[in-house]
Amino acid sequence: MSKPQLLFGFHAVRTRLRSAPASVKAIYVETTRHDKRMQDLLRLAAEFKLSVHQVDGERLDRMAGTSRHQGVVAQADTVELARSLDDLLDTLTEPPLLLLLDGVTDPHNLGACLRVADGAGAHAVVAPRDRSCGINATVSKVASGAADTVPYFAVTNLARTMEELKERNIWITGTSDAAKTTLFDADLRGATALVLGAEGEGMRRLTGERCDQLVSIPMAGSVESLNVSVAAGVCLFEAVRQRRATA
Repeated sequence: MSKPQLLFGFHAVRTRLRSAPASVKAIYVETTRHDKRMQDLLRLAAEFKLSVHQVDGERLDRMAGTSRHQGVVAQADTVELARSLDDLLDTLTEPPLLLLLDGVTDPHNLGACLRVADGAGAHAVVAPRDRSCGINATVSKVASGAADTVPYFAVTNLARTMEELKERNIWITGTSDAAKTTLFDADLRGATALVLGAEGEGMRRLTGERCDQLVSIPMAGSVESLNVSVAAGVCLFEAVRQRRATA
């Protein structure tokens, strides 16, 4: 049986309604909101004959754990995009493009990384189970629907998973401010896994040692590093650029 979850925010709820309407069990909307965005959502819910409850904002605050729900919260079953990373990789007909996150525990950062991964067409996001916040309502809200479109795998041992990816001839590129080679000098055209660590701390030593190469993102200004989701976007879209240039 699927594990129940909460979704909040128009984009997250609307994306779930369009991609897996049967997983949505109930929708709660704020009684005082009657704008076009809400009316469009209610019409979409009516198409699938879903139960909609009119409630006050305080109840939505309690359900979502935040006031940033935009007046809509949904109860839904978790949708599994792929049973395992191996199953996903076995079905791909093009070189994999994966994003590995080591120590990203902030749900806003994880949600933003999922959104970037979706935009770049990454095949999956992978993170260690004990060093990640996992998918929750805040992640889904920030991801703006990408939590329902990008497979996310929480693995027991990231270092072991990296070794298994190498056995599949997937080249693992980690990011490090100290790396001499820059991102733009690296070859990302083939099967690639990009590894990023948490902002400030970076990757763990063992994770860095498992990488085939380390690269840095050239920084021209006064700041020393980028937010992890911004860095993920830079790296993923550089891989996309290289792939399209040789297609």
